[in-house]
Amino acid sequence: MNSPSTRVSIIGAGKVGSTLAQRIAEKNLADVVLLDIVEGWPQGVALDLMQARGVERHDRQIIGTNNYIDTANSNIIVIAAGIPRKPGINREDLIKINAQIVTEAAKSALAHSPEAILIVVTNPLDIMTYLAWEAVDLPKHRVIGMGGILDSARFQTFIAMELGVSIAEVCATVIGSHGDLMVPLPRYSTVNGIPIAQLMDAGAIDRIVQRTRHGGAEIVGLMKTSSAYFAPASSACLMVQSILFNQSRLLPCSVYLHGEYGVQDIFLGSPCRLGYRGVEQVVELELSDTEKAALIESGKVVSQNIEEAKRILKTAGTSK
Repeated sequence: MNSPSTRVSIIGAGKVGSTLAQRIAEKNLADVVLLDIVEGWPQGVALDLMQARGVERHDRQIIGTNNYIDTANSNIIVIAAGIPRKPGINREDLIKINAQIVTEAAKSALAHSPEAILIVVTNPLDIMTYLAWEAVDLPKHRVIGMGGILDSARFQTFIAMELGVSIAEVCATVIGSHGDLMVPLPRYSTVNGIPIAQLMDAGAIDRIVQRTRHGGAEIVGLMKTSSAYFAPASSACLMVQSILFNQSRLLPCSVYLHGEYGVQDIFLGSPCRLGYRGVEQVVELELSDTEKAALIESGKVVSQNIEEAKRILKTAGTSK
């Protein structure tokens, strides 16, 4: 069990970060430090959340700050800082901006909490998780990306909507990259233990798989000026809970792979057990030839993108 002094620091007080702070505090999981570079913003969000405590009936402390010193002695650091893809910002610019933000945030936060576990939420997620790990040189089990839980939650939601069943009965699994090349696994997705292939036809499954792959883009298309934040915050909160309470839950996350599925030296989505030390075990699923080929292709693209991100960062560094 966690202690009353348990602390989670969230870097980035935008919609994902502030919603995650709310989730953690209202579930009474830990005290929260919310950090952002905008003066006054995290302090205001924290004060607003503190004023809700009388209604929500919890005694957790929420601190807003612009100073990494206030994040000291955190059990978990969550990096939710960065910018979303917007009109006028190309992919290279997005990688460059977010890579610089994430690596600096990771180094600054871990300097004050060297024993913390690092959770990365910023996109492009698998790339940012790798760069953060490389920047702080932590053991691989203490750096984890959030993506797979969110992708699986979307798959789970669309299955429940298609069948008209309670989502509590649905278990869904998505592995691979957090992006268009993710690999939803219908064979490992069930309704109360019954494989979904026995409950819907192949056309329906394929439609749900494609909608899952573009789940984030669908929300951006509807919102126009924003991206998803409720489901990402809930996904990160589930990781925080499993770690702080040492639940060893089996969850799909972006984890370091070193030979699993024939993939080397990247962070990629796979089921893993999360406990107080971080990743306790990476669970390698038995995949069909088609599924494994899709996962390897997903990994190749992530690997190429990591190398591109390194080149962009190196060029940005030499141009200063």
